Amino acid sequence: MPIAILCSGQGQQHAGMFDLVADAPEAAEFFIVAAELLDGQDPRELVRSASPEALEDNRTAQILCVLQAVAFQAALGDALPQHRLVAGYSVGEVAAWALAGLISGKQALRLVAIRAEAMNAASRGREGLTFVRGLKREAIERLCRTQETALAIANPGNGFVVGGTVAALQTFEEEAVRSGAERIVRLKVHVASHTPRLANASAAFASSLAISAISEVPNGVRLFSGIDGASVIDVSSGAIKLADQISHTVEWASCLESCKEAGASAFLELGPGHALSDMATEVDPRTRSRCAEDFKGLSGIRDWIVRQAQQ
Repeated sequence: MPIAILCSGQGQQHAGMFDLVADAPEAAEFFIVAAELLDGQDPRELVRSASPEALEDNRTAQILCVLQAVAFQAALGDALPQHRLVAGYSVGEVAAWALAGLISGKQALRLVAIRAEAMNAASRGREGLTFVRGLKREAIERLCRTQETALAIANPGNGFVVGGTVAALQTFEEEAVRSGAERIVRLKVHVASHTPRLANASAAFASSLAISAISEVPNGVRLFSGIDGASVIDVSSGAIKLADQISHTVEWASCLESCKEAGASAFLELGPGHALSDMATEVDPRTRSRCAEDFKGLSGIRDWIVRQAQQ
């Protein structure tokens, strides 16, 4: 049975995010490309020395998160099974295209820089994202209509992310509390990702993808689109969805369900933090789910992958 590889979104960048791959020779070229995109700053040093505010910068955060995933891909090499399922959360979907073999790791880094720049250009004023748990989707969508916000991401278990201006989010949060929300957290993301406010960014990124060299989905690999959880079969239509994702709701719960329906035996999250592996467990508590940062070294990840393949 296949293993599902999950690529993280931004918001969990931290000082030790590259500890396991910093010295991996196979990943060295990706750190060089990322440094070029980060004005010459070595990302391994950047995450240790930069302020939290600097790491939250939209362009910086997106590059760092995709870098971690493609660095793990290179460092793990043949340990990653040829037969695998791949999905990416928010910006992690760009990394997922690399993990699935449709684009190279270097392409993913350069494309994500273009993506972030398009998003920054399309943003208007102070924007952000809020996580809310405890309300049904219908209630969230009703509040969004009245508070000039939009549903950005639908997670499992009545967990949702809402985007909009900072002022609109403040009002939304107050109304959500009054409506019975159990938990509300303002995320460390400063653009209204996956909302109609970024329609211009979708159009700009679509133009970049249209002139990019993209391979067909390799045999034995299934890649899922974020906006509907459907398999990418035709790469042209898949690229359109990848661009549309910037300004449309990410149906992450559907992506995880698609992985399960495709026979995922285990989930491995590549990226900072453990939010996605936790959500995979939430969908099915019997799921064997880990994040890369659970391990003390690359050998531990390799051994775990082998054990999952044998079960």
